[in-house]
Amino acid sequence: MPELPEVEIVRRGLEPVLTGTRIERVEQRRADLRFPFPDGFVQRLEGRTIAAVSRRAKYLLITLSDETVLIVHLGMSGRLSVANGADLHTFGDTVYDTGSSAKHDHVILTLGSGTRVIYNDPRRFGFMLLTTTRERDTHPLFAGLGVEPLGNGLDAAYLAGKAHGRRADLKAFLLDQRNIAGLGNIYVSEALHRAEISPRRLAGSLARADGSPTARAERLVPQIRAVLTAAIEAGGSSLRDYRHTDGSSGGFQKEFAVYGRANEACSRPGCGGIIQRLVQSQRATFYCASCQR
Repeated sequence: MPELPEVEIVRRGLEPVLTGTRIERVEQRRADLRFPFPDGFVQRLEGRTIAAVSRRAKYLLITLSDETVLIVHLGMSGRLSVANGADLHTFGDTVYDTGSSAKHDHVILTLGSGTRVIYNDPRRFGFMLLTTTRERDTHPLFAGLGVEPLGNGLDAAYLAGKAHGRRADLKAFLLDQRNIAGLGNIYVSEALHRAEISPRRLAGSLARADGSPTARAERLVPQIRAVLTAAIEAGGSSLRDYRHTDGSSGGFQKEFAVYGRANEACSRPGCGGIIQRLVQSQRATFYCASCQR
């Protein structure tokens, strides 16, 4: 499933193509994806101009001229392709054998320019929902979300305030979208390694008794930002489900220090440890027990 960097790359690719264009026609080819399409889905999109393309956590938000907001989640295998004549660019491409089949094209938007935006999803774990700009922040998908990890709201004091007194594993705490929105399994493992913090520590270790941030919290926040920024700049991580906007692989997986590297030597200079794998909250965690304390 794409994590925040991959969704942000999709957003950046779509933004110049979609912003300011009119949706002339919507072709909805089935009644549902993971969830049923909203009532009046086609009618609420046709004839509107796309005002902005933004992101909240792992969701794409396409805001229209009448303040309707189209929420798009790519799920496990969703992708968006932009077709302009013979030119085709794919955003969030999958690498499943069935991914390129037109039988999985479930929604097609035809823009005023003649460009078509095609949503293809073999597994149909993605979805499209509608809300409005006034109701967006209170929508059930967004009402309980924490701060954006690349926004100004994330700092050591915020992290300590959320973690104070918490006895959950640090890894589970960081994956909880109510604490930090959009942070996923790959980048939590990588950020913890960069900050030299064990994922097995209790979340409460980020806060002192008075709720102020510990040195670990001070180290962790910049490393969360750094690993996400590096992943975006590298074009994301190409695992089973994701490819970059031009169809090529994202490159950040080549920079993984721990993720997917169980039983390999730690890459930290002078460490000498071996990467271990464990399961936390039904998710694989990779870390070095020697340098992550």
